[in-house]
Amino acid sequence: MPIITNFTLPPSQDALTLPPDSNSAFFIAFLASRDPSTGQPWCPDVRASLPHLTAAFSGDTAPQVAFVDVGQRDEWKNPSNIYRTDWKVSGVPTLVRYERVDGRVKDVGRISEVEILDKKQFSTFIKSQASL
Repeated sequence: MPIITNFTLPPSQDALTLPPDSNSAFFIAFLASRDPSTGQPWCPDVRASLPHLTAAFSGDTAPQVAFVDVGQRDEWKNPSNIYRTDWKVSGVPTLVRYERVDGRVKDVGRISEVEILDKKQFSTFIKSQASL
């Protein structure tokens, strides 16, 4: 299954490792952490998006995605949260597409929240190629 749930996020996108000879996309889904009392993500938008994310990235031909938890609500709301500052994530869920462009790994697109729930927009985003 191409969903990675134990991904160790590097300090920056420049440190992401993508095969140098590949044009394949790699995705990171920034998600709310699970509430210990319910076992579900604390964010309702993440709860609504998870079935769509899981379905899109399951199967032998699906692209690879890493699910990364941004913390509990208080951690996420902190303006100095590393996902906000270092990874420029402003809302959860956010799905970011990374590709190798001119030899460097770059963020070539992102969608978030309700855009993930729009089946056509979501599918187009996952299947698109970088235009850089």
